[in-house]
Amino acid sequence: MALSLSKNQTISLDKTAAARLHKITLGVGWDPLQSGFFGKLMGQGGAIDLDASCILFDQQFKPFDLVWFRQLTSRDGAVQHSGDNRTGDGEGDDESIVVELDRLPANIQYLAFTVNSFTGQSFEKVGNAYCRVIDTARHQELARFNLSEQGAHTGIVMACLTRSASGWDFRAIGQTTHGRTADDLVNLAAEALSPASAH
Repeated sequence: MALSLSKNQTISLDKTAAARLHKITLGVGWDPLQSGFFGKLMGQGGAIDLDASCILFDQQFKPFDLVWFRQLTSRDGAVQHSGDNRTGDGEGDDESIVVELDRLPANIQYLAFTVNSFTGQSFEKVGNAYCRVIDTARHQELARFNLSEQGAHTGIVMACLTRSASGWDFRAIGQTTHGRTADDLVNLAAEALSPASAH
């Protein structure tokens, strides 16, 4: 059974899976909040174009690569994006990012996962946002982080993977921001990954 994480909670993915992980999938989902009949009539509500991204950092928190809707695969091929979902409609994950852990360069220490509203719509119009980690080989959900905050922010540093001596750790972050693209979130993500920010 998958673990439900709260903000700043960290788990060992390998221990949770009871096996050494080789490939994981980070799934992200959300729903557009409906504004009622009159809201639809006035063109409010409807599709929400959120973008999931992955920023790869080295041990010094320097950005190494960026996987997002404008670059769907990392330069080393270890991280792959499912592609852009512009509505948030339907069941299940709206976007996903697959990480082949064994193929990541040795200097990669952190992977930060972010979600942005490219069109500038705030998270006041977003409901049921979550991210989850899946053991890709066994199709087993290991952990889930549900986002409860709604507000005027347009971006969130959702979670991160950290390389450890025993494998990979997953931390729920949930740091909100006003950035609209993953580029805007690089510095904030680096700050959020710092051990000093985990409190």
